[in-house]
Amino acid sequence: ARALQPYVLQRVSNVRRQTHQIFSGVNRRLISSTHVKRNLVPVVLESGTTGERAFDIYSRLLRERIICVHGEVTDTMASLVTAQLLFLEAEAPDRPVYMYINSPGGLVTAGMAMYDTMQYIHPEVHTICMGQAASMGSLLLAGGSPGCRFALPNARIMLHQPSGGAQGMASDIDIQAREILRTRANLNRLYVHHTGRELEEIERVMDRDTFMDVTQAVEFGVIDEVLTKRPLPSEEEKQSRVMLGYVK
Repeated sequence: ARALQPYVLQRVSNVRRQTHQIFSGVNRRLISSTHVKRNLVPVVLESGTTGERAFDIYSRLLRERIICVHGEVTDTMASLVTAQLLFLEAEAPDRPVYMYINSPGGLVTAGMAMYDTMQYIHPEVHTICMGQAASMGSLLLAGGSPGCRFALPNARIMLHQPSGGAQGMASDIDIQAREILRTRANLNRLYVHHTGRELEEIERVMDRDTFMDVTQAVEFGVIDEVLTKRPLPSEEEKQSRVMLGYVK
């Protein structure tokens, strides 16, 4: 037994060293992975009288009253966007909000929560399409304040009717079918309101995927203007930013 003791101790030492190396490598990989994920959202540093402050880029844009609607329309996105809209209204109800949209669409209920909040708050909501505004994204774009719905030159807009599936008992399928038809009728009514088109034309356009470039979108009434260059802020807007502490 005494003769085996040095061998056993050496084996235990080797196992401990190998285990430490394995978990050290895992820790390095975890730290590296976290580091990469954190870098996906840029951080902006600002210097002031109290020192430097760090903002993620979206929080910094929110100070300029800019909201980004990028990606699929989900309940999580709706929660964030509606909260930002309500916050900006509480902060300055007489100053416009700028909503940049690049979305393929998504949940109708989530999109309607965002749309209704846009109509509910007092500030004007300027909508700007960059990339694409499809499905519910196109309704959010069209739902901006009159005269304040824009798109960048190479954006595209797509309109279509809502889609969904149903399963279960025949009576439940019938209920869900009637509900999606009611949703379609409601969406058609909203597009009529925002585009000024006749209901029959909206129903025809919404029957299948209808893609539009920015010129066609202006003609159809989804947007009001194509922007090629961002306009400089007016003197009144500059003064408001100074009063709110956004600039020195």
